[in-house]
Amino acid sequence: YGVHDAEVLHCTFDGPADGESALKECGNIRVEDCDFRLRYPFWHVRNAAVRGSRMTDTCRAALWYDNDILLENCTLGGIKALRECGGVTLRDTRAVSPEFGWFCRNVNGTDVALTGEYPFLHSREMEFLRLNLTGKYSFQYVENVVIRDSNLDTKDAFWHSKNVTVYDSTV
Repeated sequence: YGVHDAEVLHCTFDGPADGESALKECGNIRVEDCDFRLRYPFWHVRNAAVRGSRMTDTCRAALWYDNDILLENCTLGGIKALRECGGVTLRDTRAVSPEFGWFCRNVNGTDVALTGEYPFLHSREMEFLRLNLTGKYSFQYVENVVIRDSNLDTKDAFWHSKNVTVYDSTV
């Protein structure tokens, strides 16, 4: 809790069912090849690079209220994996998460595979390249979104959205 200017390498965060908040209120951290199996591992984090790490389906609400976060070559599971975050970059990342990406801003993704319901509800300022989305009710109430070279296997998408452009993609 509250760690700053640190590297977290090859660690596993696990324990009793009620354990939580492994890296809450941290800043300027680099996380590599770690496993997260508890709730709320990254809350109120500023400036973090998370690479080659895994968050299991028991890792509920993994990233909330974070700013300037890179997730590269990661796997995200569990409901509500990304919420109310800004300045998020997703690269070569896989997520199976209902309610993914709600109320986020400035999200950029390249080579992202996402399965979930209601992804990106009320989010804005997003760009995706090669997004492979499987889900329902995607991109509702979003603003200022660009999607390129992607596959969006979804239904009831883009309700009440504004300024969305999809290029060279299958919807």
